[in-house]
Amino acid sequence: MEKNVSCGGIVIYRGKILLLYKKVGNRSDGWVFPKGTVEEGETHEETALREVYEESGAKGTIMGYIGSYSYSFRVHDQVIHKDVHWYLMQSQSFYSHPRQKEFFEDSGYYKYHEAIHLLSYPNEKQILEKAYQEYLRLKHERIWYEPREPFQRGGADEE
Repeated sequence: MEKNVSCGGIVIYRGKILLLYKKVGNRSDGWVFPKGTVEEGETHEETALREVYEESGAKGTIMGYIGSYSYSFRVHDQVIHKDVHWYLMQSQSFYSHPRQKEFFEDSGYYKYHEAIHLLSYPNEKQILEKAYQEYLRLKHERIWYEPREPFQRGGADEE
């Protein structure tokens, strides 16, 4: 059995969560979080930041470690055991650009209730639940910086 370690990020901006839509040929993996394999000499944090940027174009800042899960799958006659480590990340914009070379066809930031329904895998839904609770805690404790909404003319603040 081959062992593999990946790291990824749950990226949040203004309360919305970054998801990527992956499709390889005729097979859809659906909506997922950006993640990828740890390269030699890389820390888990470095891998998570690199993979988020490479797969989505988003630049994240790690706010904390969320947790991990493991699963196994088969490629031809070989069983691969994968450990995936997740980090909560803050972005400074809604910018994302899915990397088609990695088979990502779409990306976007979604409200929690949308993201939880769009995610394809139960283990990613569980990680999102943990990450979003941590986001809310950090926001409540004023550790998470939320950019202010730009002033819009014609609102209640206008004289």
